[in-house]
Amino acid sequence: MTRPASDFIATMQDRGFIHQMTDGPALDERCSKGVVVAYIGFDCTADSLHVGHLMQIMSLRWFQRTGHKPIVLMGGGTTKVGDPSGRDETRRLLSDADIEQNKASIRKTFANYLAFGDGPTDAIMADNAEWLDRLGYIQVLRDIGRHFSVNRMLTMDSVRLRLERDQPLTFLEFNYMILQAYDFLELSRRYDCVLQMGGSDQWGNIVNGIDLTRRIDERQLYGLTTPLIATASGAKMGKTASGAVWLNPDRLSPYDFWQFWRNTEDADVGRFLRLFTDMPLDEVARLEALGGAEINEAKKILATAATALCHGPEAADAAAETARRTFEEGVAGGDLPTIAIERARLEAGVPAYELFRQAGLAASNGEARRLVKGGGARLNDAAIDDEQRVVTLADVDADGQVKLSAGRKRHALVRVA
Repeated sequence: MTRPASDFIATMQDRGFIHQMTDGPALDERCSKGVVVAYIGFDCTADSLHVGHLMQIMSLRWFQRTGHKPIVLMGGGTTKVGDPSGRDETRRLLSDADIEQNKASIRKTFANYLAFGDGPTDAIMADNAEWLDRLGYIQVLRDIGRHFSVNRMLTMDSVRLRLERDQPLTFLEFNYMILQAYDFLELSRRYDCVLQMGGSDQWGNIVNGIDLTRRIDERQLYGLTTPLIATASGAKMGKTASGAVWLNPDRLSPYDFWQFWRNTEDADVGRFLRLFTDMPLDEVARLEALGGAEINEAKKILATAATALCHGPEAADAAAETARRTFEEGVAGGDLPTIAIERARLEAGVPAYELFRQAGLAASNGEARRLVKGGGARLNDAAIDDEQRVVTLADVDADGQVKLSAGRKRHALVRVA
């Protein structure tokens, strides 16, 4: 295969980001001749993004680092509709106030990955509510809707898969692809944006935007999608027993974020280093070639590098040190996840399995009981052999805390309130 002419396409290819492109040679040539503007949209369905969004965030990061201008498009408008892609049920409709609150919270994440400003390659943040909220229904039908074939819309995966599974699809959701296509048209007009990127499940929506702009403005736009990531064992990336791996520190502590990457499967270390860190590829090759116990050092490097991007170097180093002290010295570091329990409750005694659930080491009391039965639960580094074990003030150490452990890698603290 011919080596790409542009640094951007070459980097994306080398690091494993490319799944599909529209007219790849033309896009590569365009990127090799000057600054290109590209966007990725993020709907505001929660107050934090999660690890599943990192492929897109890192795509924008590499786009900027190779000399181009990224647009982070906040879905203040499209969130009011809800993307049906990959879902069997309608998303819960959020109020305008909820969307605004989520939008403000999500914005903080991007400051750690992109440089914003007024320069030619500085990132900008836009909000599709600026134009979607102003559209009139008749205007959409006449100016935009006439360019869409219902026959073709029914073949799109986001629609077809829902219908094949006999799951309801509202007319509201059916319109989502039209609004996303209009976003691309509007961004091309406002910011000279010529490229939309997204996950592979967004391919149909991206192609719709390209076709719409060609029909209305007679302008050539491009699309690039990234592969959907699963772990080597086939699990969905970013999902754990306790839920999503959030990017905001108030939803998931930097220590727990670090631990997520530290627990990467051996076969995924090299791939994740390429995708989720800035590490040079020759160093990635060295690390992924390590075998035996040495691969654990590569996992620590991955965890620290990924956490430094998301939460800053200081938080990453603190998480790594807490893990070192916890695992190597048996010391309960101050950055471990912590819950506060009233003194009166501990005086009366609290079942250990309840504390494991409250601390997030088990998803339910039943799961916590099974952890105890299986020998994986520890209290102050001592195995719990009684499913009905009660934690009292007698278990509190001189620092006013109790250490809980689920297996060898997951720990939490209980502090007396």
